[in-house]
Amino acid sequence: MQFQRKGLAMTSVGMNRVCDLLEVGEPEVWAVITVETSGFGFLRDRRPQILFERHIFSRQTGGRFDAAHPDISNRSPGGYRGGAREYERLERAMALDNEAALRSASWGLAQVMGFNHQLAGFAGVEQMVAAMVEGEDAHLEALAGFIMANSRCRLGIRRRDWASFAACYNGPDFRRNDYDNRLAAAYAKNRRMLPDIGLRSAQVALTYLGLDPGPIDGLRGRKTRGALVDFQEREGLPPTGELDEPTNERLMAVAFPEG
Repeated sequence: MQFQRKGLAMTSVGMNRVCDLLEVGEPEVWAVITVETSGFGFLRDRRPQILFERHIFSRQTGGRFDAAHPDISNRSPGGYRGGAREYERLERAMALDNEAALRSASWGLAQVMGFNHQLAGFAGVEQMVAAMVEGEDAHLEALAGFIMANSRCRLGIRRRDWASFAACYNGPDFRRNDYDNRLAAAYAKNRRMLPDIGLRSAQVALTYLGLDPGPIDGLRGRKTRGALVDFQEREGLPPTGELDEPTNERLMAVAFPEG
């Protein structure tokens, strides 16, 4: 299965659609995705962020691979490598049982588990993964679908009852990771200053082009300005460090070519 395509950044349309569906504001949505993936759904190589869960793979396959492959099939969680190396674990599991492996990873901005594909609005896990590969708007739709399918999640995020939401979304052991307090802190931060989705898209594009804009956070900082200057100089544009219209048009054309 192909995991690397354009890796499109979220759009304002995608964010607004999810907020309308959930009946919440942007800070609530940003709180969840900030805690799950620091607010960016892709790796630098344009593959979706994933985490392969070996205990889920064991459960999905009836434990038949536990003895021979305990590092990727095990009744106990663990074995995480993080980042791109999670794909090494996933692909090894796919060689054993393709569908079970895809169902055993969490995907994208909101780290929706593959086995929750129906709750997230997809007929099958491969359809869900294919959508995740394309862009972050699909990640947001999966998040919304999962939340809407669970009343505790839905009421928790609407009421900003982060403990109730965490128990639903992260599981009963959420306090072990301080999940509810991290959500509350992320919500408070994003309520003070929302990411600029247009600037964030530029940060994503710069990252894919091998430049370093700093965190993909939609906030203007020194590193983002420096990366814009580097891009402008590379493309023969005035090196202002500003995301003006000519710079943005050229950046999107170079990072996301048609065809």
